[in-house]
Amino acid sequence: MSRKLIIQLVLALVLTAGVFLSLYFTDAERELYLTAGLITITLALVWLCNWLLTRKLDKKLPWLKYGNKRFYWQLGLGILLSLLIINISYLGLKLGLTVDPPNQQQLITMNVLGTLILLPTISINFGIQFLSNWKNAQLASEQFQKETIRAELTTLKNHLDPHFLFNNLNILSSLISKDKNLSQSYLEKFADVYRNILQSSKEELVTLNDELKFIASYLYLLEIRFEDTIQTFIDVRKEDHLKLIPPLTLQMLIENAIKHNAISELRPLKIYVSSQNGFISVKNNYQPKKTEIKNSNNSGLDNIRRRYSYFTDKKVQVFENTDSFIVKIPLIELED
Repeated sequence: MSRKLIIQLVLALVLTAGVFLSLYFTDAERELYLTAGLITITLALVWLCNWLLTRKLDKKLPWLKYGNKRFYWQLGLGILLSLLIINISYLGLKLGLTVDPPNQQQLITMNVLGTLILLPTISINFGIQFLSNWKNAQLASEQFQKETIRAELTTLKNHLDPHFLFNNLNILSSLISKDKNLSQSYLEKFADVYRNILQSSKEELVTLNDELKFIASYLYLLEIRFEDTIQTFIDVRKEDHLKLIPPLTLQMLIENAIKHNAISELRPLKIYVSSQNGFISVKNNYQPKKTEIKNSNNSGLDNIRRRYSYFTDKKVQVFENTDSFIVKIPLIELED
């Protein structure tokens, strides 16, 4: 039994007790007691039948699916059912407890007044029911959307992990045969980086400060792999360190720059990470591989755009010319 139903029953019992106590202390006649009892029973039957009708129609004609149809069906059936109970009670009172026969004028008056009272009462009850169902549906919908977004974010982040894992295992494999000490150091740093990736998979947003710490460890791995052929420059304003970004965003952009550009001792890849005007940008000198397919880095950028779309209306900006390729990503603040 629901809490709401229990409260209604308690209020009905208190009201009934109040009526009979008032009759008792005023030395009312027996007929008044019987009349009050019959009215109480009638109201209880009206309430119970309408409650059962509501439960039945909740299964057959849910409010959110059959709004208009449900309204007219319950209004019509509710009034007819209530009037039927009222008329039966009236006839029972007249025929069983009084010597006066039923009066046609009284019947007409009682049904007209009953309809006028029941119409707004049932309509108000409909409004309460509809709002309650709508609120529950909204809460369920919001919860479903949150769970969907969380699942999508997890999928997007997990998509990064296998590529990063296999890429670095290949590097480690090649280092083992060349330098045991260096391979040991690389393995330790790789474990630290991958641990951070696993931890970040539980987060939807991280502070820029945490992301930069992760990038510092990640760049260590790159320095071992590429030596002086990759040069990185980081210049991030101190006041931006506590702002938020989706985890692994900078790692993806740096990885994309490495993936899509030719790298050599004569033409090192230079990557600049800086912040300004609520954005953090990742810029690299543009020297695409000869076999590079145009727009081949759209997949990574689309991944970042989708992740950002869950948290802010600000757009990821991409600028490309003959000398450089720049991606600007908005920094997210709590009020966003």
